[in-house]
Amino acid sequence: MKTPAGKECAHYYEDFHRGRNRQECRLLDRNPHSPAWKPQDCFRCPVPDILWANSSEDLHLHATVKIGFLGFGRRVVVEASCSKHDVAIADPFVGCAQCNAERPNIADILAGGE
Repeated sequence: MKTPAGKECAHYYEDFHRGRNRQECRLLDRNPHSPAWKPQDCFRCPVPDILWANSSEDLHLHATVKIGFLGFGRRVVVEASCSKHDVAIADPFVGCAQCNAERPNIADILAGGE
């Protein structure tokens, strides 16, 4: 579904049908240690870009809203892990190094097709 920022995100949900007024981020709402989600958080959220760059089924994201210095500014911090290998992922845009090593190389695929 499209976020208020205009990006597709699998964790965002809204319902304005027949007078309802419901917007939520299902990723941030699962985190009890995070401040309450606001629609403005979508404008600086990296999750839609991570989901676009990495479509691994084993990728699990954990997001937290962090309040800036003296309460000014908000940002979304994302931590990623691989459920297949049970490891933390340093760069969620790239994904799990072990999962990437298991995938066939594109050069091998092209050479095999000749």
